[in-house]
Amino acid sequence: MVTARRGKTAPGTDESAQPKGPRVLKKYPNRRLYDTQTSSYITLADVKKMVLEGAEFEVRDAKSGDELTRSILLQIILEEEMGGMPMFSTPLLAQIIRFYGHAMQGLMGASLEKNLQAFTEMQTRFNEQSKGAPFSPELWTQFMSGQAPMMQGLMGNYLEQSKNLFLQMQEQFQNAGTIFPGMPGMPGFPPPKK
Repeated sequence: MVTARRGKTAPGTDESAQPKGPRVLKKYPNRRLYDTQTSSYITLADVKKMVLEGAEFEVRDAKSGDELTRSILLQIILEEEMGGMPMFSTPLLAQIIRFYGHAMQGLMGASLEKNLQAFTEMQTRFNEQSKGAPFSPELWTQFMSGQAPMMQGLMGNYLEQSKNLFLQMQEQFQNAGTIFPGMPGMPGFPPPKK
């Protein structure tokens, strides 16, 4: 389920008449999406618009009822990356792929999420402080220079937490060698013979 800020209610509509819970989109085998709120078929562009408006929704398989929201959001990201200016470089995407199945996969996801939240908060503060002023690179630079102490503190805390988590994981890994002596793949032991 995608949860974000709620969009505005249309004029003349009673908010209590709005359906409770997230808007449900059904995905059919023919790859079409059906919006149960409007009783109509929609496109990925319509779903993207819902995300941009902050609508709360979830995508479900029409037959099985399985949750497909992440899959649809990834499709939207893929379309955005294929057109115009991509956000992710090839080396960054390769590095993300390398983290799948790695012991640090959970930490990587949490790290990206925290960084994105910090960036979003910074963008919100920038928008609040620059109301009415036209956006310019100079204005952004001025804003960022004022945010430097806050960002240094934020990044310092983040790096310290990451370091502590890594040390804890390393200690647990080393302790596993004493708990399971002779276990192949543990530090200080040869790999299993083929």
